[in-house]
Amino acid sequence: MTSPDGVDDEKRATLRRFAALGAASPLVGLSESAAAETGESDARDAIAGYLSTTPGAHFSKIRDDLQLGTGETQHHLRRLEEVDAIERYRDGDYKRFVTAGRFDEFEKRALGYLRRETPRGMLIELLLNPDVTAGDLATALDVSPPTVSKYAGELEEAGLLSRDSGYTVERPETVLVLVVRHADSFGTRARTLARKADQFLTYDV
Repeated sequence: MTSPDGVDDEKRATLRRFAALGAASPLVGLSESAAAETGESDARDAIAGYLSTTPGAHFSKIRDDLQLGTGETQHHLRRLEEVDAIERYRDGDYKRFVTAGRFDEFEKRALGYLRRETPRGMLIELLLNPDVTAGDLATALDVSPPTVSKYAGELEEAGLLSRDSGYTVERPETVLVLVVRHADSFGTRARTLARKADQFLTYDV
């Protein structure tokens, strides 16, 4: 359904939901005067809010999930970058986006792979059970052993996985925190891990 001003109601609801998150963020960099000048703060705040819950999303996912046009998405991303509210980084064929200043280079690489179904599944399974084998991973994820081997090589090259003695997640607590903090954007396995997170985290007393 389209409202009298020509904006699709479903799109409006989506933008408002994420705009509420974006408007509440102290990291959104456009000033009130700039927002008034553009007259497009809902879409801008929606992107900022979306990236606060879905860091590492690539351009097409941002555009499609927020139901924005290609040019509209490019415009608002560029505006947010100009005021250092968000930053982009290259991940293979993808341009990914995160809130500016929030993630180090390792975390950004990790987010890129966590946004891919099979590597994400591998990392989560290894966090849940560090003793799983390549064959166990293939069975759990319903993929072929060569697929597991391929992504294991990529994860190792990215510094996220060691294959010196079996498969071991590098900086496991960092990866765990990323998965738990943004579990809703990573799917069912991530939510399962989030429910068990206290079993894996250690605390200084």
